[in-house]
Amino acid sequence: MGQAALPVNAGRGKGLPMRKSSRHSKPKGQAVRLWGRHPVTAALANPDRNIRKLWGTRDALASLDLPSVLPISHCEVTDLARMVPKDVPHQGLVLELDPLDDLWLGDVLDRAEQSGGDKTRPIVVLDQVTDPHNVGAILRSAAAFDAVAVVTQDRHSPPESGTIARAASGALETMPWVRVVNLARALEEIAEASYWRIGLDGAGKTLLNEAVAGANRVALVLGAEGEGLRHNSVQHCDIVARLPISSTVESLNVSNAAAIALYAVATSRS
Repeated sequence: MGQAALPVNAGRGKGLPMRKSSRHSKPKGQAVRLWGRHPVTAALANPDRNIRKLWGTRDALASLDLPSVLPISHCEVTDLARMVPKDVPHQGLVLELDPLDDLWLGDVLDRAEQSGGDKTRPIVVLDQVTDPHNVGAILRSAAAFDAVAVVTQDRHSPPESGTIARAASGALETMPWVRVVNLARALEEIAEASYWRIGLDGAGKTLLNEAVAGANRVALVLGAEGEGLRHNSVQHCDIVARLPISSTVESLNVSNAAAIALYAVATSRS
């Protein structure tokens, strides 16, 4: 690693056995409702989706190439507006579908290991980021910068929703989103897969570009806006780094910070 990358926790748990992360269980029968042209068309194109029903205006539906077996209802704009949160732009389309299947963190890490092109792609870990707009925006940035996955804690992150899908602008269907029960254990598993775990915090003494230098695999760990990273999460990072922002600004929105950090990792590879 680079000389500036002094580890917060030198004991990375080397030699510990790999562990499968617990799955996130969803209540049986729970459906997700998406709206807007981009989220809906992305979900329809995802072969892993189980579609329940599509509602839309005649004009919006006519612009889609839909299978004949798909349950469709023609609706007026006012009817669709009652099916989604107030004042959100549904663009004439509302889709109801089953949630995406759960993912094992171990499986995602194994696939990254087996694919040579994945060996320098980052992982994004979110510590109790609960705003669905931020989670959706981070999924979008993670997809834009070709991340391996976004990892969140099960009980302290928002469920899959239309709000997340809208903010993700289609990335909900393409970016692996792993929900784990124990974030500290997940960070140990990530370390065992040879990722350099970088916690982002304004109090970090090392700049992010210095922390990234020399690291082949990087896991970016970001905390909730305001609270930041919890102490236990910091203890499971190899280093805490900061972005070089002006002292006139206390902090950045977590989704903005994630996008900048992903860019920093991407440019360090060039």
